[in-house]
Amino acid sequence: MLFFVVFMLFSVLILRLGELQIVFGDDFKREIERTEDVTVNNPVPRGKMFDRNGKIIVDNTPLNAITYTKYQQTTQEEMLESAAKLAKIIDKTEDAKKVPIRDRKDYWILKHPEEAKAKITEKEWALYKQEKLDDKQIYKLQIDRITDKEVKSIVGEELETLAIYRVFNSGYALTPQIVKNKDVTPEEFAVVSENLENLPGVDTTTDWTRKYVFGKTLKSILGDVTTSEAGIPKEQLEKYIARDYSRNDRVGKSYLELKYEDVLHGQKAKVKNVTDKTGKILSTEVVSEGKRGKDLVLTIDMDLQKKVEKIIEEEMWSAKQKPNTALLDRAFVVLMDPHTGEVLSLAGKQISKDKKGKTVMNDFAGGNITTSYNVGSAVKGATILTGYKTGAIQPGSTQLDEPLRIASSPVMSSWRTFGRINDLRALQVSSNVYMWKTVIAMAGGQYRANQPLPLDYSAFDTMRQSFSQFGLGTRTGIDLPNEMSGFPGPEKTPGLLLFLSIGQYDTYTPIQLAQYVSTIANGGNRIQPHLVKEIREPVMENNELGPIVEEIQPKVLNRLDMKESWIKRVQEGFRMVMQVGDGTAVSYFKSADYSPAGKTGTAQAFYDGSDKSKRGTEVMNLSLVSFAPSDNPEVAMAVVVPWAYQGNSGPSINNLIGRRVLDAYFDLKKERQEKEKKSTSEQKEETTSNNE
Repeated sequence: MLFFVVFMLFSVLILRLGELQIVFGDDFKREIERTEDVTVNNPVPRGKMFDRNGKIIVDNTPLNAITYTKYQQTTQEEMLESAAKLAKIIDKTEDAKKVPIRDRKDYWILKHPEEAKAKITEKEWALYKQEKLDDKQIYKLQIDRITDKEVKSIVGEELETLAIYRVFNSGYALTPQIVKNKDVTPEEFAVVSENLENLPGVDTTTDWTRKYVFGKTLKSILGDVTTSEAGIPKEQLEKYIARDYSRNDRVGKSYLELKYEDVLHGQKAKVKNVTDKTGKILSTEVVSEGKRGKDLVLTIDMDLQKKVEKIIEEEMWSAKQKPNTALLDRAFVVLMDPHTGEVLSLAGKQISKDKKGKTVMNDFAGGNITTSYNVGSAVKGATILTGYKTGAIQPGSTQLDEPLRIASSPVMSSWRTFGRINDLRALQVSSNVYMWKTVIAMAGGQYRANQPLPLDYSAFDTMRQSFSQFGLGTRTGIDLPNEMSGFPGPEKTPGLLLFLSIGQYDTYTPIQLAQYVSTIANGGNRIQPHLVKEIREPVMENNELGPIVEEIQPKVLNRLDMKESWIKRVQEGFRMVMQVGDGTAVSYFKSADYSPAGKTGTAQAFYDGSDKSKRGTEVMNLSLVSFAPSDNPEVAMAVVVPWAYQGNSGPSINNLIGRRVLDAYFDLKKERQEKEKKSTSEQKEETTSNNE
């Protein structure tokens, strides 16, 4: 009986083994031999930026870097061991200071499992066994009960170990994480390289950082890139992950770096790792080498940009020496080609205090698109053209420039009484009364001294819609994020309608003024301004420009619904402002040999800057729009100086800046033409000599 039982058991065992080998053998074999293909994307340097003349503006500087790659079978204990070894070699003191309290508590639990277990009472463990508390709740109780003393016990090299461990544990498996790429000393790089066998997952490589060749010049417009430590901003994480980015990828976070992220980011190198079921890498294959991001050629002329910024700084410091300029802290200049929309210079400066309390001048070019102001009479060209369009006035129409006495209102007048004048004269001397009587007719009103002035408030919409055709009060479409449209005044009264016609109610940005004057200069086309001229393939050597991928073409946003003869008449009025008789800018521009045309602006406004105690103080904003030459414009300019002075008089910093900027533009053009002639002459002489 015993023999028979043993015989039956062996028979069952043999049958079972046979079934496993014959029926399921292939399945088990495939499971043992199973491999997995894991493709990893490695980041590449960003594209560079050049100015319109091929000068490099933004470059990549190579850096020594230490990285860590976590494998699928790597345990926390192994990562901690490698982190502790690495902490003895490299300095991570600064990063250690930034480790959050929660991460320190997590680390304490990892290093002190028995003490962490003791944080939970027997009653709570009993509830856990009864499944009334889960792992997450138990862990939260442990975290909450770790004392400040226990957290503060993690110091020195142990805290640096934690800082390194956080980096190790932050990424996906098989994706390299940058442990350190700033201030890696030659000694650190060499010692880590020599000890790679003892540091599983650690490697040494070359990384990059952004280099802004011209320092702070135009820096606020070029934008910034996130650090490898910060990676992708949380609010944009899903969007970038869906586009094959990694969490720690550096991305553009402002202005041009952000706007052209897709172009500058480049094509990642792809590496395929074949792993077994335990996660061990069996083989590695490079799928694609990767490609540095494409390069941007900007419309900006950096030689001109530097000159413009220097002029703004000098004139602001000079103005600050004069009385009533305590609130003056910023100024803006935009230069653009009125026919193509190419922005030649986008400059802004702001006076502020540094951390030590010292007064400094900072780049504020971004303010050209993100801040708006009452700009005053600079908009009167749009008012005159709107008057033509609505039939309120005709070219050559005359009005009596006289003080306006409207019932229950203060007396309103131009800065001087001019008597009977026409539209050209009104622009030349900047008559407020001519503009007011134009808009009164537009609103169906009729001025009578000392009588009420009923107006049709739909004229507000008529004016604003017309102004938007020039780019005033609407976004210009410039290729930068966060452009603002300005602020329309909220109320509608007869007096405010009159102020709207002279630029003292709604607010406009400096870039809007540049688009407005360009629209007049080019004969009626509102051109979209842009900062990128070309997108080019990257070239790896000598900072040369590669083949053109895309050339940005001029884009007409709209055409003024106005007669060409009307626009030419306003152009003539602008020329008279700067070149004829008692034009408001003649004393500054008459001697210029490039035939300028333009319009000055002075607006009564209220200070709303950073000094909260002074907000609401009455100030004067100064502006200037211009183009040259008047008969064949090649450059358009807008100057805005908010809060230039308090009181009735102050420095004409808008005209001082404007004259010097236009001089700089045409002087630079002349210098280049002379160099080109000289170079051509030398080439001809060399050719003749070779032929002889």
